[in-house]
Amino acid sequence: MSSATSPPSQASPRHPKAMAPAAANAAAASFAVLEAQLGYLNEAETTMVRKAYKFADEAHLGQMRKSGEPYITHPIAVAVLCTEWKLDAQALAAALLHDAMEDCGVTKPELIQRFGSPVAELVDGLTKLDKLEFNTREENQAESFRKMLLAMARDVRVILIKLADRTHNMRTMSDMPRSKWGRIASETLEIYAPIAHRLGLNQIYRELQDLSFKHLLPWRYAVLTKAVARARNRRRDLIQKVKSDVEAVFVHAKLDVRISGREKTLCSIYKKMDEKHLSFAQVTDIYGFRIIVPSVIDCYTALGWLHQIYKPVPGKFKDHIAIAKVNGYQSLHTTLVGPSGVNVEFQMRTEAMHLVAESGVAAHWLYKEHASASAQSKRLGTQWLQSLLDIQTETRDAAEFWDHVKVDLFPDAVYVFTPKSQIMALPRGATVVDFAYAIHSRVGDHAMAARINGDQVPLRTELKNGDVIEVITAPVSAPNPAWLGFVRTGRARSKIRHHLKTMAQSESVELGEKLLTQSLRAEGIDKLPADDAAGHVLWEKLLRFTGNRNQQDLLMDIGLGKRIATIVAKRLAALLSELGQKPDALLMTRERFTAHESISQGTITLDGNENASVVYSRCCRPLPGDDIVGYLGRGEGLAVHTRDCAIAKKLEHKDRERFIGVEWSDELQRNFETVINVTVINGKGVLARVAGALANCETDIVHIDMGQELPQDTAELKFLIAVRDAAHLEQVLRQLKRTPSVILADRQTNKGNSAS
Repeated sequence: MSSATSPPSQASPRHPKAMAPAAANAAAASFAVLEAQLGYLNEAETTMVRKAYKFADEAHLGQMRKSGEPYITHPIAVAVLCTEWKLDAQALAAALLHDAMEDCGVTKPELIQRFGSPVAELVDGLTKLDKLEFNTREENQAESFRKMLLAMARDVRVILIKLADRTHNMRTMSDMPRSKWGRIASETLEIYAPIAHRLGLNQIYRELQDLSFKHLLPWRYAVLTKAVARARNRRRDLIQKVKSDVEAVFVHAKLDVRISGREKTLCSIYKKMDEKHLSFAQVTDIYGFRIIVPSVIDCYTALGWLHQIYKPVPGKFKDHIAIAKVNGYQSLHTTLVGPSGVNVEFQMRTEAMHLVAESGVAAHWLYKEHASASAQSKRLGTQWLQSLLDIQTETRDAAEFWDHVKVDLFPDAVYVFTPKSQIMALPRGATVVDFAYAIHSRVGDHAMAARINGDQVPLRTELKNGDVIEVITAPVSAPNPAWLGFVRTGRARSKIRHHLKTMAQSESVELGEKLLTQSLRAEGIDKLPADDAAGHVLWEKLLRFTGNRNQQDLLMDIGLGKRIATIVAKRLAALLSELGQKPDALLMTRERFTAHESISQGTITLDGNENASVVYSRCCRPLPGDDIVGYLGRGEGLAVHTRDCAIAKKLEHKDRERFIGVEWSDELQRNFETVINVTVINGKGVLARVAGALANCETDIVHIDMGQELPQDTAELKFLIAVRDAAHLEQVLRQLKRTPSVILADRQTNKGNSAS
């Protein structure tokens, strides 16, 4: 590749001498347009941008766009878009160089050497990863977005350049093969437009929406374009009348205002028609007015004067000044009934609010003299971007990361209050658990109950605008896997998953240590070697034998059933023997010849508090008091079965060495689920009588299966209930058998038949 300063070694289609005069002029004119926009930079910064242009021009030498234009016209167009936000010289250099690493083989060290580390980091954040590293296009795409979003979280200029890049690509989409329109337009509509909206970049958001709509549904776009043009012509006089009335009232009120028209985008018109099943004629709020006033109090004054000349539409007033939108947007909205009964929307805002409304995070660079706009845009940007970094710390998988982030791109929100009256914005459909994690991860992890507006509510309760929420925590509470079924924010989802994974790992390590210690005792060694200097050498030798990275990994593998504790214990005993440690014959005898001599490993005591490391099998649903065995599945932890379970017998015949002895603790920590079959005589109130009998026995009903609803004299009911132990179940069955209309009640087992 030629350097930026040396001429190319041979003439090429991109070189001015070999290029058609018109094309050469187009390229020169393109950079001239960019240079004309650089007036806000100083001389040194302008020189840096010019240097980046020369380097990019050489790097893309010979490359052409689908339109036939030199490729360099695209980076220049992206940089021109960035100058509209008054981005700094580093960002403009990165915009010019954004395709150099991916398409031209330019390396990151080379960019650091020529333009400095900040520019190289920006370009790296924009560069897609090599597709050969991934198995599928979807996986590659998810990884690219993860990289882009994390780079954006560290420096928001990355996403501004990326959005400018996507905007220019969408503007020139007609030059692309039509087969690519659908994929690129869908991606823009589902990902880039929501990101622009989330960051308050309203102009880019509207343009990306309309360009996506144009290329996804070209026929409908054309029809709507004509319909809007006709409506615009028909209502020109009406809109002019409204504007005259409004100007007159503000002159009378001596209020200094700037009035501009606003038209709904074609995409938003189509979405409204599609979602609400309306015809074009039924969409009444196509036109609106934006009123820019000097101060916040003037927004409310203007609203009062407008309500004097036109009647407001009930329920159509929104105060986004007192409660700003998630992306920082602030305005007063009201819809009024104008002449001829046509609804017209008005938006009142200050100049600073207008900057944030149109440019979002870009307002920070756009008008630095507007301190309030700058601070507002910075706050709204960093808040969401920081949450991306938080999600990344718990999520290493790219697809899972993107899944979390997409949840946070919903533009619609509910606004709720903490007990101290702090306003919080959450996605529509968010629950108490989402609110708890939005406050702090510790509040979410230990959430036990909640009160909304003073009333006790379940944690899964959806939040509504204006709710005051108080979360009650307890040190013993922990995230529940069921929470993943109803949380809506990416932050909550990633925190819950991270906690569950960590808990499962720590419990598996604990179980593995217990199993290895017991197996080692069977070899005549009382306890595991200490992790001191001497023990460290021993553990290193053992890890080389097992292939694990560290002691924690080995114990986790044993706890998950990926390794057999007895085999590891025998190897460890052999290593200790080499160091001169002799086994204790008495201990070996006592451990090997116990009541569980048929089981190949030691005994585990169960109290129901083992969480993820131990699973009580659903095939036989063991209860305290049942004779039980434990099966150490491959990667699934310890599965507990009743000794007479048909599945356990099959596994024992095939995989005997994976069975370990288990026994019930004297102090149980929870109730256990089991299934009972109840045969009843059909009649009114039978189910209520059976449920009453179960309640009298202090039994929780988890689920009822009524079977097929055929008109018969008898019915089979299946109850999933929670009881303390086998003795409690016997008491329940006796009570049921004494209940009128009950013919038979028994426990469902997995022996091939049912036992009373």
